[in-house]
Amino acid sequence: MISTETREPAIRVQAITKSFKDLHVLRGVDFDVAAGSIFALLGSNGAGKTTLVRILSTLLKANTGTATVHGFDVSSAPGEVRRSISLTGQFAAIDDMLTGRENLVLVAKLRHMKNPGTIADDMLARFSLTDAGNRRAATYSGGMRRRLDIAMSLIGDPPIIFLDEPTTGLDPQARIEVWQTVKELAKGGTTVLLTTQYLDEAEQLADRIAILHNGRIIQNGTLAELKQLLPSAKIEYVEKQPTLEEVFLALVGDDAASAGEESR
Repeated sequence: MISTETREPAIRVQAITKSFKDLHVLRGVDFDVAAGSIFALLGSNGAGKTTLVRILSTLLKANTGTATVHGFDVSSAPGEVRRSISLTGQFAAIDDMLTGRENLVLVAKLRHMKNPGTIADDMLARFSLTDAGNRRAATYSGGMRRRLDIAMSLIGDPPIIFLDEPTTGLDPQARIEVWQTVKELAKGGTTVLLTTQYLDEAEQLADRIAILHNGRIIQNGTLAELKQLLPSAKIEYVEKQPTLEEVFLALVGDDAASAGEESR
């Protein structure tokens, strides 16, 4: 991962508030995200995660407070912010009538990139979708659709990507595929702000985790730092039973993905 010791935060949020009439969604949110890191914003449904992402991506204005993304103020320099980011929402924004490759070519052309076909082929290879590139996106499995969606978001190499609950509704195998994709992004130097309501997702992926509750960040730290908030664990010898997810993955392995391919 790229060293971030001497670099300014890729994202800085200071005292952000947002209300919708009498509903106070964000009540003074503060945090920094280091460049090249994965930052998980963890909270239950309705905690304000998506609202905050919409503010940081310039789709919504905060009532008070300031935020900078890639060094640009989201309020005074929204155009520069948009050129620096990509946003992947909770639902894949792909055209089911087009093939995977055609979706990528379309986005490359919309971004006025040179050699859109070459870019599409490179992205298909990067996200292990080459074999499915000429199939209609409607035939893709959930994990493949999400990987294609993220690939489309990365055309143009944005330094910062927002992933708003990227694994909602995915099966266990597809979730692991997306997790691996996110890890690879960070290894390549991309800053990732991830919102999730899944505790295991934050634990698996994040360099730092902020817990958003009732419109405020109630804790922010590494996984190790957050674990220190509770009393030290006792050492006991107990029989460890496998989780249902471990059983499922052990039984199906890679066959889940291949079965999905063959059935289409």
